[in-house]
Amino acid sequence: MSTPLDRPFDLLIGGSETPGTRGERAPVKNPASNEDLAPVAVGHADDARHAMEVAQAAFEGSWWASDDGGRRAKALWKLAGLLEARLEEFARLETLNMGKTLKEARGDMGFVVRSIEYVAGLADKVEGETVPVPGARLDYTIREPFGVTVHIAPWNYPLLLAIRGVAPALAAGNAAVLKPASLTPLTAIAFGRLAKDAGIPDGILNVVAGPGGEVGEALVNDLRCKSVSFTGSGDVGRRIAELAARRTIPATLELGGKSPVVVFPDADLDRAARGIAFGIFGNAGQMCWAGSRLIVHDSIHAALVERVAKIASAMRLGPGIAPESEMGPLVSPGQLERVAEFVESARSEGGQVRTGGARASAGELAQGNFYPPTIVDDAPPSARAVREEIFGPVLVVHPFASTDDAVRLANATDFGLFAALWTKDLATAHTVARRLEAGIVCVNEAPVTFPQTPFGGFKQSGLGFEQGSEVVRSYTRRKNVVVNLSVPKPKG
Repeated sequence: MSTPLDRPFDLLIGGSETPGTRGERAPVKNPASNEDLAPVAVGHADDARHAMEVAQAAFEGSWWASDDGGRRAKALWKLAGLLEARLEEFARLETLNMGKTLKEARGDMGFVVRSIEYVAGLADKVEGETVPVPGARLDYTIREPFGVTVHIAPWNYPLLLAIRGVAPALAAGNAAVLKPASLTPLTAIAFGRLAKDAGIPDGILNVVAGPGGEVGEALVNDLRCKSVSFTGSGDVGRRIAELAARRTIPATLELGGKSPVVVFPDADLDRAARGIAFGIFGNAGQMCWAGSRLIVHDSIHAALVERVAKIASAMRLGPGIAPESEMGPLVSPGQLERVAEFVESARSEGGQVRTGGARASAGELAQGNFYPPTIVDDAPPSARAVREEIFGPVLVVHPFASTDDAVRLANATDFGLFAALWTKDLATAHTVARRLEAGIVCVNEAPVTFPQTPFGGFKQSGLGFEQGSEVVRSYTRRKNVVVNLSVPKPKG
């Protein structure tokens, strides 16, 4: 059942809500029922350029970009507090718009609060250094904000992955323009409304919804854009990288993965099974770092697959808003069709479906975009489901005989975002972690990250890192100043 919201969601430019230059609105859907949820303003290139103009004026004309990082910190702390006070409201909105369970959405909102608090603590610690040089000279560096930064967010973690770039950019003193995904713009717009109450100057945080091909390109192509962060598909990420390279501006790209989970014969199988299930069926598998490839030793292959399949088949599907739901719907009918096509392709290429494998169509599930947790075993390495990112609750399984075999299988992908391994042997844990081609490796744990830990990948998974202690500095440019201190000798 859909829960229509009682007000439209407009663009936020310069601290004011606006339907945009064309006054156009389109409904966003509740993926649990595919019914209209709320009308949202549709921005276009003119709105993008207007937002960039307003952001540049705010950057130049307000106190935000000054050296007083402590004042920015106070505003960001207040912003985090405002969100925390309304955490349940934001979690519910995220669930209605994206489909994830309330439990997952609450966790996301908590992570957003903590991320803002973390970078707020770094806002007054953006420091330069002195550099020893020959002669009577003083040489020092200073860190300056870029100016206006652009952030293009995905639909799978609509607010969390937006704020992961926006918050450190603001902490560094930049003005930001955020473009949320067209499918899931609601929490980003609602978050933007909090900025004024937090004391952030008008125009420092702007939110422009609209089609990515038009609005996104207009933002990145704008001469006022000095940095861009993007999370999403590889094709779009490469396009943004191309646009950024033409203008010689930095780009941070997080482009997904096909992440391996390697399980050795000495692992705690019950614990591993729970972690594997969480890592692929959480958020209905719509995660850039989903553990989508299970690489398991021959001797425990059948036992581990049986354990994971038992967890998968017992998971309760339903609207994310329902307390009993353990997995919500996929975000859209198009995503549902994509996942179903991958599973059928795996079947036709020789894969054996151990559980799931067909759209959920019982009762109210038939109206939404529900696909059950699915396990595909014995698919050949050439199968699309093995090689390509599915972005759904589908786990493919491969057996291995030796450690070298496991590492080879794990690294046999164009991606390198995340990897996990399960073993009780300390030497195996450390040596295999070093050999895995991934930016993030978890040992004896499901996918986990924190605001203070770097997040980024290798190979086709992207460029640069987000989170961590260096993230605020990454939204600054370094300037070197050298001063000659020698006193000129008097003439004669």
